[in-house]
Amino acid sequence: MLLFPAIDLYDHKVVRLLKGDYQKMTVYSEDPVATARGIEADGGRWLHLVDLEGAKDGTTPNFDVVAAICHETKLQVEIGGGIRSLEMIERYLNAGVARVILGTKAVTDEDFLRDAVGRWGERIAVGVDAKDGRVAVKGWVEVLDVDMFDFLWKLRSLGVKTAIVTDISKDGAMKGTNLPLYERLSRLDGIDITASGGVSTLEDIRALRDMGLYGAILGKAMYNGAIKLKDALDVARG
Repeated sequence: MLLFPAIDLYDHKVVRLLKGDYQKMTVYSEDPVATARGIEADGGRWLHLVDLEGAKDGTTPNFDVVAAICHETKLQVEIGGGIRSLEMIERYLNAGVARVILGTKAVTDEDFLRDAVGRWGERIAVGVDAKDGRVAVKGWVEVLDVDMFDFLWKLRSLGVKTAIVTDISKDGAMKGTNLPLYERLSRLDGIDITASGGVSTLEDIRALRDMGLYGAILGKAMYNGAIKLKDALDVARG
């Protein structure tokens, strides 16, 4: 299983939210590039970036930070948050990003998603953020009447190869991840699932690995010292 250390960006800083609440933000570093270098030094190969500002308003206020990380490390970077145009996707890919994660736009504009997948194939992933089984958009502030499993089936039919599934209720809470949900998701054929939200212990990582999931995202537990990244990478790789 791949492990994706996460850097959430806001105002050019490394931050974490509690359950997607922008009013409950903790700043962990004012130098995201240095944080990325540290992840690389610990043996990380992939990096999961989220532009939290972009997720709210559909802009790219942290683009320069993303480009600098791509330029100054050898990490394979995936980026999500507010990416709502083909031009924006192309700009990120040209900056060195390995994979772009679509969120709100993928949910609300099927033609756009189909076009993006047609152009860039496996370099397009979709973030499926769920609250009580329903899909949330716009930085998690709006929950739609769209069942997450129905949406995942649609993604697969459109040729999406990778989905990052977040249980908002678990994100940043340090109370464990939603293992029953990911057990169900692990049985979906034809689409790679990355678990996101609430990974708090090495046991969480081991359980997700044993389910045969494609990947898991490690965020707050890495920053507050609950999990050492080197240990997490060892467990994920088996």
